[in-house]
Formats: sequence, C-alpha cells, structure tokens
Amino acid sequence: MTNESSTHRPQRWDTPFGPGLSDAEIDQVIARPEFASIRAERFPAHMPLREILRNDTRIVRLDPGELIVREGDYGNSAFVILAGKARVVLAPGLPSELLGRHKTSQKGWWQTISQLWQNRRIPELRSNRRGPVPKASGDTGFEPRLFVQDIPVALDKHRTAVLEEGAIFGELAALGRVPRTTSMFAATLIELLEIRWQGLREIRRHDEGWRKRIDERYRANALQSHLLASPLFAKLDEATLAIIAAGTLFETYGSFDWHVTYKQLQRQQTPADEPVIARQGDHTDGLLLVRAGFARVVSTLGSAERTLTYLGVGEHHGLEELHEAWKSGAPRPLGTSLKAVGYVDVLRVPTALLEKHVFPAMAMPENRFAAQTARPLAEDGFMEWIVAERLMNGPRAMLIDLDRCTRCDDCVRACAATHDGNPRFTRQGKVFDHWQVTHACMHCVDPVCLIGCPTGAIHRSPQDGTVVINDSTCVGCSTCANSCPYDNIVMVAIRDGSAGVHRDSADGQPILKATKCDLCAEQATGPACVQACPHDALQRIDFRQLKGFQGLES
Repeated sequence: MTNESSTHRPQRWDTPFGPGLSDAEIDQVIARPEFASIRAERFPAHMPLREILRNDTRIVRLDPGELIVREGDYGNSAFVILAGKARVVLAPGLPSELLGRHKTSQKGWWQTISQLWQNRRIPELRSNRRGPVPKASGDTGFEPRLFVQDIPVALDKHRTAVLEEGAIFGELAALGRVPRTTSMFAATLIELLEIRWQGLREIRRHDEGWRKRIDERYRANALQSHLLASPLFAKLDEATLAIIAAGTLFETYGSFDWHVTYKQLQRQQTPADEPVIARQGDHTDGLLLVRAGFARVVSTLGSAERTLTYLGVGEHHGLEELHEAWKSGAPRPLGTSLKAVGYVDVLRVPTALLEKHVFPAMAMPENRFAAQTARPLAEDGFMEWIVAERLMNGPRAMLIDLDRCTRCDDCVRACAATHDGNPRFTRQGKVFDHWQVTHACMHCVDPVCLIGCPTGAIHRSPQDGTVVINDSTCVGCSTCANSCPYDNIVMVAIRDGSAGVHRDSADGQPILKATKCDLCAEQATGPACVQACPHDALQRIDFRQLKGFQGLES
C-alpha cells in the first residue's frame, strides 16, 4: 500500500481580484450600456461571463483627489467609470515628487570621492522618516493610492481633461504591459469597475463586439505611433499609415504572467513547448511585428532546432521572404520559425498592404540570418542559454569572466562604498562555461517588478530608463522582490543609529525595505563595480546586442 495524499488542484479563480461582486451587482454591471451588448451565450461553460465579472473585477470607490492610475506605472487592469468624474492630466503631467518618484541627480566629483571616508559602519542605516503616505481606500481591496491634496491648485498648474461616466481607460497598458502614459485622479466621489487583464482578455476573446471596441481604441490611440517607430513605415504619409493601421491584426501568444511560473518553467519547458507564431516552410500572409515580449527565431537542425536570434519590441519576422516573393512573383516559404518566449504580443501587417504601400519604395532587405548558420558551437550554446534563462530581458546585466575573476570582491566593496556602506548586488548567479551573470538588477526590458507597487517607489528613471527605488516611499511590501524572476531584489531590515533594527510598533516585526542595483545612477563615473575591477573581469552587457561580444573566444 502506498502513501497517497490528495490536494486541491489550483483553479483559475482560486484568488479573486477582490471581495467578489454580488449577484445584484453583476446584474447592474451587465445592464449598463458598456456591457449590455455582450452576448453571454457566446462564453464557454467553464468561463461564463458572470463568473468573469464576479472574480476578475472589483468595485472601487475613491474620494476626490485620489490617484486612479499613475504615469509610468506598469498597469495590469483597466477601468470603467460607473459614477462620478475623473480627470486625466495632460502633458507635461504631474511632477515626479507628487507621484512618489525619486528625481535622480548625479553627484559631483568631490561628493563621489568623499564617499570613501563618509560611509557609515552600520549596515542598512535609515531614518524611519516616511515619505508621502498613501491614503487608505476602505475595504475595497484596492491598493493604497497617493492623494492630490489641493485639486484647485493642481488644476491651475496642470492641464487636464474630464472623463465622464461610462468612460473606459487603462486597457492598452493592461493588455500590452506597457507603462501608463498619463496620471488620472478622481475629480469627484467616483465609483469604478476595475477589470484585471485576465478578465479583460477573456471578454475580448469571447465577444467579438468587445474585441473590436478595444482594438479600435488601440488603432485610434496607439497603433499608428507604434508603426511609425519602425523604419519600414516611418516615411509613409498619414493617410497611408491609417490604411495600414486599419488592416493590421493583433495576436497574442504564450502566458502574459510568465514571471509567476518562470522558475518552474525554466526547469521543465523545452523549445517544443513554446507556442509557434510562424513555422519554417509555411507561406506567411503578413509581416509579424513584435509589440511586446520576446520571440525566438529558430531553424531546423536535423531532428532538433537551433536558435538563431530573438526578437524584441519593434523587430519583425518574415520581411525577406515576403519581399522576395513579391519581387519574383513566386511564393517563398519562411526560412525560419518564430516561437513565443514566455509571452509575446505581435502585429500582423497583411501582405497585400505591404506590396501596395511599402515594397515599391524599399530596397531588397538583407538576409539577417545568413551569418548565424556559421556560428561556432560555443556561441550557439551561449545563445540557447540566454534564451532559456530569458536573459535577453536584461539590457544591463552584470557579466563576470570567471577565468579572470580572482574573487577579490573589489567590485562588492566599490558597490558598498557608493551606497553608504550597503552593497546592492551578490557576486553569485547563473553560470555558462566561464561566464557568470550575477544577482544584480538587469533593468529589464519587461520589468515585471514594477507591477503592483502600491506607492510607485520602484519605477523607471525618466532620464535613462534605469529601474530605481525611492527609499523614502518604499513601504517594504515585498511585491517587487516576489515578482522579480531573477531574484535580483532583496528585502533588508533597516537599522537605526545604534545598529538596532527598526520594528513595527504594532507587531514587533522588522521594518523592511527593497534594495537592488541602481546602476550607480548618481555616480558620474557610471557603475562602480566595473570601474573597480582590477582584472577587467566584469562588464555590463546588453544581451539583446551580442554583435561584437568577443567573450566566447577568450
């Protein structure tokens, strides 16, 4: 007889978004004009509309002045105004300080040098003085928000526009995992229906009307700007661009919340498990343009596959084959396959539009992958490793040559010296051959650590995109540390001047703060770890741009 135990299999709605809407509240939502046209019978039995509304939405009530969304935040939900009014802040937006941000300024040379003798001996020494304290939002389950204290002053100093009852906003950031482009706050007492991205995705998937409505909003608000960012479409006039935008299709592959199961997936998932976007040998019907996430370009190698490169935001697949087929008049199959790595959102620009509006004015594109097939085996293995570990997400990763490194720890000491005695990385990490990627923040292209921070303490620097933490507004909730797929954020107990740990007066638990590499954003000389290495063993590398990286030959 074997010892067996039974357990509850995790289900889609084990953790609802909020307290859960009552049947009466669901009836009220469905009866509203924004939802009345949704056909409930089109939803499958395992994903009924009522249960989506019950588990993937929550009702939020805010006072005048409370921020609803904050510019620069990576949102994962959309909103519908049920009652009241909101104000959207127009450019140039609210100041960083009001949003809980930290304005980075570089230290002068004298300040930089004086750090050597001014550092404190007590680790993680902090004042317990708090920054802007978020205002509580009752029992709605809604995250605490910052509060605009003086609405008349805010309206006088900043241009705003009014959003009325029935307005929908936030869906583009939620579905594309891109930063909020503006801040919005409650102009009056306001009641909102907040829909997390999973529910938004399901409604969009099963109801054609909602999908069209969201897609039309994207076409109107963002698609043309996204196309203009690509050199292929940058020279087109506005009318032509509008025609291409109208015909472009949206497609999503993989799991949006890839970071949640990343540590399990990297041990279990193989390239064969990745969703196929385009298959080698097939005839494609359009150009694939990556809008969010990453995709792997692979070619067959016997019975296996070989990774040639990976594509990020703004990069494309299939252009060479489409252009050659147009020029020769003969069909040309794809020479490579494209697979989703975790999650990828793509735009498919139909072939007919390219042939009419783009190809006549462009030269024959070069075969980007011709040189890749002659790569050394060592480089080939390195590429496979980068993608398997999803390191292409890191444009500023810390890479150590273990053949050169003597483990002197000068890099760690230099990091501590520039951060008041507190090192911001660990000289440990994943290893390939003689290369080690240390546990230091990579300032990711897709920084999932930013999602869910209640105060906006962790954010991108507007100057250079570095991911930084405002220590004065960090409340130690650990959301960022738990979300980081690479374990590059650490929660530390802060101390007072007598080396004692600050403790919460309510429960006696240590007060924590999030800490990580900030790329020495305040140092005029750049990352101190790189400058301090006496053996040139350490470098910061962008895994998206390996051309010119000679490390594999050393």
